[in-house]
Amino acid sequence: TGENGSSKKVKLSSAKVGSWQPLSENSRLFLENIVDSVLLSVLSQQRERKDDVQKHLNVLKEKVLRSFKTLKVPPGNLGNLKNTLSLQMAEKQMLETNEESLVQLQEEITKAEQSAECIEENIQQLQYKIQVLKNQLEEDEKDARKVFQENGKGALHLPELPKCSLQAPTLQEEILKVKNQKGLLKDMNAIQQ
Repeated sequence: TGENGSSKKVKLSSAKVGSWQPLSENSRLFLENIVDSVLLSVLSQQRERKDDVQKHLNVLKEKVLRSFKTLKVPPGNLGNLKNTLSLQMAEKQMLETNEESLVQLQEEITKAEQSAECIEENIQQLQYKIQVLKNQLEEDEKDARKVFQENGKGALHLPELPKCSLQAPTLQEEILKVKNQKGLLKDMNAIQQ
């Protein structure tokens, strides 16, 4: 089968297939040990109907072992099958390393979650302060409207001027009372310059 699980057909000449030989006794014993270990691992994970599962697996095991006796394989060194144990140990080490990495990642995730919670709390506090400031601004605006209330015409309601200021003589009236107006004009021009 390929990497994506699809099967791949390999064409073999009849001469090559004719040179194949049955499995050696050592290879059969090794494969039988692997089958036994697989059965034990499956049974150890089984919780319900364990006896039925064990009977079914034993029947399958007998069929597989019978097929090993008649199975023909290409000639060559099958010693690489014995490297399975070392590969299994390497896989186990890799799994332990991955588990340690997962623990570290979990710790980092926990720290990131705590940091996010802290940021969320800060955001809520800032939103609360913003709301307090908005309320204060609205109160200040209300107070300002009370001081400068506008009527429908847009005129301001300011306190009235004292009557004495309206009755006071204007500057023009005071100038007209002066007898020497030409001299006054010269004095004003001198001041202006």
